Amino acid sequence: MNTVDAKRVLETALICAQQALSLRDLRVLFDDAVGTDTIKQWLEELQSQWAQSGVELVQVASGWRFQSRPAMREFLDRLHPEKPPRYSRAVLETLAIIAYRQPVTRGDIEEVRGVAVSSLIVKQLEERGWIETIGHRETVGRPALFATTRQFLDDFGLRSLDQLPELDLPGVVAALDNPVHQEASTLGEQPELIGLQEIPHSVS
Repeated sequence: MNTVDAKRVLETALICAQQALSLRDLRVLFDDAVGTDTIKQWLEELQSQWAQSGVELVQVASGWRFQSRPAMREFLDRLHPEKPPRYSRAVLETLAIIAYRQPVTRGDIEEVRGVAVSSLIVKQLEERGWIETIGHRETVGRPALFATTRQFLDDFGLRSLDQLPELDLPGVVAALDNPVHQEASTLGEQPELIGLQEIPHSVS
């Protein structure tokens, strides 16, 4: 298989995938006969080829995916005038605290926010797949320790927590309330909103 055909295989797999694909996933396409460095090179070339398109190829925590560019968001939103579920400021603040100070207990969150954290807030974030319990603090009552998930990174277009902006709780909450990128929908399929307010949908 020549390079042109190989990149076409990668492109097709990424467009049709239901989620981001890791380099390991992409190597499977070629029966592991192609090395990781070569796959990366092809991905970079595909990024360049799509540079002038309304869709871009990006790397997130789980791997690589196609998504629409921010400039396309206002147009794509017209396809779905209904508003996605909105999250309260309490939910956004809780998520921001967990993201920046993880692992944290509910008590840690309450200390920062100055108010009690409802079980419903934690449940909402867990059901969304953005936080999870990763253990328990060895103290009285052994409270659960919460941390963000890979899904959180993927949904906000981050490769790692290192890409989070400098800590500024009000600013972070505002950013979470208005995600800066939008994932693209599969050709011919209705996109699915997956963000806090209007988080994007990927090419799948």
